[in-house]
Amino acid sequence: MKTTEKKRVHFTDNYLINPTNPIEINLIGAGGTGSKVLTALMEMNHSLNELGHAGLFVRLWDDDIITQANLGRQRFADCETGLYKSVALINRVNRFSGTNWKAETAKFEKTPLGQLPENASATIFISCVDNVKSRFEIAGMLSELNNGRFYHNKPKYWLDFGNSQHTGQVILSTAQKIRQPDSEKYETVANMPSVTEEFGELLRASETEDHTPSCSLAEALQKQDLFINATLVQMGSSLLWSLFRNGLTENRGFFLNLKDFRSQPIKV
Repeated sequence: MKTTEKKRVHFTDNYLINPTNPIEINLIGAGGTGSKVLTALMEMNHSLNELGHAGLFVRLWDDDIITQANLGRQRFADCETGLYKSVALINRVNRFSGTNWKAETAKFEKTPLGQLPENASATIFISCVDNVKSRFEIAGMLSELNNGRFYHNKPKYWLDFGNSQHTGQVILSTAQKIRQPDSEKYETVANMPSVTEEFGELLRASETEDHTPSCSLAEALQKQDLFINATLVQMGSSLLWSLFRNGLTENRGFFLNLKDFRSQPIKV
């Protein structure tokens, strides 16, 4: 008799489904991707509140200043040039939706003495960074936050966005083992590997790419196509939304090629 193979899924950590307080999120990077992820989180927060959920509390990390090259492709206006990206975005969101989210005008990295930054802990980490070094630093800090010395807000998930000019990927991983329910219907998966665990060698191989700031929008568009960030954000945010709304996921990310409109899911 042929046995049917069970579908592999990951069930969302219970705390995300029914929290007592808003879910704390560290959003790292406020550029072409991060500025749009913040808008998606604002929409998600409102929707969760309407469904009786405690919603989200976001802390946005970025030490960059808004320049003329950021206008058009990123969520900034001409009158905001010279301001910190994180401050401009968070102030706008708070005014628009009445939230009390916070801006950090610093990189999400350890201090010169090797200490974790203040307010480093959160339940969900979302990275929208453009270099490999930052991803490995985030991975190291997540490991440190989960090593037993920290009890408040232990990290549970890491959602990483990355892209080149026409292609990109979003990877959802678990920052710790997530307890799974017993299931006769599904094969449950408690651990999902991070982008640095699974694609570490590929990331290091791509480290030679140029990450110097662009002087104009035209120059920026040579590095990243106009809609690659927005497309990744909508699809990646939908993956995060499914964790809250459906309580499980059978996909832990995807690869996207916007040049020929192909998307390939990454199964749990």
